[in-house]
Amino acid sequence: MSVAQKAVIASTSPRAFILKHAALFAGAVLFVYVLSLTYGLDLSPGFF
Repeated sequence: MSVAQKAVIASTSPRAFILKHAALFAGAVLFVYVLSLTYGLDLSPGFF
């Protein structure tokens, strides 16, 4: 591992790491929920 990578990892607090991943997970859940409401993406030729 390079010195730059160690510096980035050391400066990131565990709390920020957990919050970032919780936000990413919440965004993924929201995306899947919206897709389930719309029955997927409409990529038919008439849509464009």
